[in-house]
Amino acid sequence: MTILSARALHKAYGPQTLFRDIALTITEGDRIGLLGVNGSGKSTLLKILAGLEPVDTGVIDRRRGARISYLPQEPELRPEANAREVASEGLVDWYAATARHTEVTRLIDGGAHDDALLEEQAQLSESVEHLGGWSRDHVVHEYLTKLGILDLSQPVGTMSGGEKRRVALARLLVSEPDLAILDEPTNHLDTETIEWLEGVMAASKGAVLLVTHDRYVLDAIATRIFELENGGIREFRGNYEDYIDQKALLIEQEGRVESNRQNLVRREQAWLRRGAKARSTKQKARIQRAEAVIAIQAPKEAGKVKLESVATRTGKTILELRDVSVELAGKTLVENLTLHLVSGDRIGVIGPNGAGKTTLLRLVTGDIQPSRGEVVRGTQTKIAYFDQARAGLIDEWSIFDNVAEREGAERTGGGMVNLGDKQLDLRTYLDQFLFDPSKQRQKVGSLSGGERARVGLAKMLKTGANLLLLDEPTNDLDISTLAALEEMLVGWPGCALVVTHDRYFLNRIATSVLAFERGKTEVLHYPGGYDDYRSIRDAMAAEAKAEAGPASKPESKAPGNPKHASVAPTRSQSSPPKARTSNPPLPSWTEAATKAPAKSEKPAKPTLKALTYGERIELDKILGVIAKTEEELASIEARLADPALYATAGTEVKGLEGDRARSAQRVTELTARWEDLESRKDAAK
Repeated sequence: MTILSARALHKAYGPQTLFRDIALTITEGDRIGLLGVNGSGKSTLLKILAGLEPVDTGVIDRRRGARISYLPQEPELRPEANAREVASEGLVDWYAATARHTEVTRLIDGGAHDDALLEEQAQLSESVEHLGGWSRDHVVHEYLTKLGILDLSQPVGTMSGGEKRRVALARLLVSEPDLAILDEPTNHLDTETIEWLEGVMAASKGAVLLVTHDRYVLDAIATRIFELENGGIREFRGNYEDYIDQKALLIEQEGRVESNRQNLVRREQAWLRRGAKARSTKQKARIQRAEAVIAIQAPKEAGKVKLESVATRTGKTILELRDVSVELAGKTLVENLTLHLVSGDRIGVIGPNGAGKTTLLRLVTGDIQPSRGEVVRGTQTKIAYFDQARAGLIDEWSIFDNVAEREGAERTGGGMVNLGDKQLDLRTYLDQFLFDPSKQRQKVGSLSGGERARVGLAKMLKTGANLLLLDEPTNDLDISTLAALEEMLVGWPGCALVVTHDRYFLNRIATSVLAFERGKTEVLHYPGGYDDYRSIRDAMAAEAKAEAGPASKPESKAPGNPKHASVAPTRSQSSPPKARTSNPPLPSWTEAATKAPAKSEKPAKPTLKALTYGERIELDKILGVIAKTEEELASIEARLADPALYATAGTEVKGLEGDRARSAQRVTELTARWEDLESRKDAAK
């Protein structure tokens, strides 16, 4: 059953059009991921569908009585209310229905046998069941606790931004809406909580529409993917992995269509140069068609962020933590941590919120001092810190001034950025982060979360640091920028400590994982990425269970046991560990996965001979035959380029691909014949 449908939606801010003439439908049971580059209008579309922002033109139909709830990136909550009170707002309809049912039941039990009361009681019973059943008041405590909010009496006005988001998420989840619209719900959640949230969303009776950079979540729950691109929207059936496959096919098909169009343009231009005269209606139509085809613009490619950085040379010592312990406000977060970094280390740091992950980064920068132990930074170690709050950015300054690190640089010049063997002026450098010259003048305070993150990356990567400290770098970034960041880190010669909840990202870039365990002060060091960490941890848990049981102990330990952080890593000092080779593949259309085809040698020119009479007649007619064949090919390719064909996953695709191949081969043969005849005609003059 349809919950929401939209058609012909158009939204613009001044001269910038976000999207135009888009249509979509959301039905019961849908789990839809909304993708698009930063600034494409994803958050705006969510607000429009939730009824919180007007659309310029278009129609949105919502099912009568449908309960639609929305989680923004920055929720506004009553500051004086505590966490329990705010989360309980999600049950306001349930509380009202159960209270009224209790009152009506009391009246009926007291002797008021009114038919209207009996009917109201039945309707209220149905409403309570629709709102989740008769036992719902306990879920407020359960969901808040699962989301890491332990003090339910704490006023939300005293909470951090991440804690407020978790309270707002709990309010939405307990309400069990018919349609949950979520904008980056995994931000500020640890990996364990994200996995719990995946289960809640997958088991929900209602539909889910979410914007998220977390590709693991999209793989786990998505049944459809919507992609906002170049002002339009496309639908892909399945999860993120299915989207990658279908998107690659679609891009390949669009490339073939554009290649065929270019061939047609070349032939039509040649026909026009031969002096075509509009002597008949047919020739007039041919000229008009030729001009129309030539005027068509090639499909616009979405901009891609290009991340480049050069690490300064490191010394023998990069970073060492020697038996370090950290205590804050009387609480021990880290105990007896020893860590030794060598060139090429990219260590992912994971653990529950509040365990001490950010504290570890601040310990490395020197912002805080260890309670015990020693932090040794190499004399040539240069640190750059990308903090979670992007606090190093000044909202009142422009993008240009922030990256230049001085106010007024936009007027006086931002200097040059050194990237190895080349130098870029700051404007060109920022253009690589998709900030054109006009955008560079914009105040940072007016940017979206993803744009702020790109500014922070641009500022950090120009420093030449050789040790990067990244605190939740994937928050708010679109998937295209994430792919660029992954590619840069994998090929980067320096070291990195990366605090992140993004499991897909860890599998891409991590050479090892440093894990803070819930309720423990000991930090464990695992080789490999996130999947390796999970496999080793699960094996250890299974071994511990077997040892505790009556079964005999296994003779050998599970392979790949983690190194205790108190033991120096046993890896070659001269050869840093290689990146994982079993990671999920990059989308085939990313710059990293694109290779230029090898150039073939040109065949030697054949000896030309004059056309025969029959060949001259053939030449006069062959362009018409080519045009007819291309029309047939274009019709087939239009069907193959229609996302609806792939969305329905019908059986027509294989047959159409065969027809397309045969038609394309026929066009190639006819074109080759036309080129041969045309060259011989000119040579014979």
